[in-house]
Amino acid sequence: MKEYYQIAIDGPSGAGKSTVAKAVAGRLGAEYIDTGAMYRAVGYKMAANGIGMGDAEGLEAMLADTEIDFAHGKVMLDGIDISGGIRTEAISKMASDCSAIPAVREKLVALQRAMGDKKNVVMDGRDIGSNVFPDARFKFYLTASPEERARRRYLEMKEGGADVGYGQVLADIEARDFNDSSRELNPLAVSEDAVVIDSTDMSAAEVADRIIMIVGKGG
Repeated sequence: MKEYYQIAIDGPSGAGKSTVAKAVAGRLGAEYIDTGAMYRAVGYKMAANGIGMGDAEGLEAMLADTEIDFAHGKVMLDGIDISGGIRTEAISKMASDCSAIPAVREKLVALQRAMGDKKNVVMDGRDIGSNVFPDARFKFYLTASPEERARRRYLEMKEGGADVGYGQVLADIEARDFNDSSRELNPLAVSEDAVVIDSTDMSAAEVADRIIMIVGKGG
């Protein structure tokens, strides 16, 4: 029976996890698992079925009949490609709200683990190495100073046409850090066996190079 590997990349908001994870997956020929897109998929299905956040019974029934997977970068919900329909502000809000529901998190963690059992995956998030794949062979914790993470996010938002100040972006990053690390359910934390990479003075390509070098050496 073939053994598959999981590469877990955790870290705070704005550390560049998604960019790095996509690059690593592409170079290794593994599947990049966008955990944020999975919550968007749940939000998308809830909206399509008229299920509200307070409808525990309806949500439970929906989750029992939900399959989410990735195929060549596409988000597949119950076998249908929904990649183009989950990037709206409304779905983003639904995803954020439903991510706080334990039943949703339990379902998606189960799906994530199932993916890691059937193919090589690169997954980024807040608790991949500590909770989703505690036995992953390769664990990384990608971070950067709050100021640098805010700078990157600020430039990204300005390029997108957002009217926002750097100070506000920094305040949002610091608030997100506090919430992520102090929440009750699977808080952001550095796994004891994770390789910590501070990307404050590194490009995404340099971080990806370092991860691939470590993976190539077997850990």
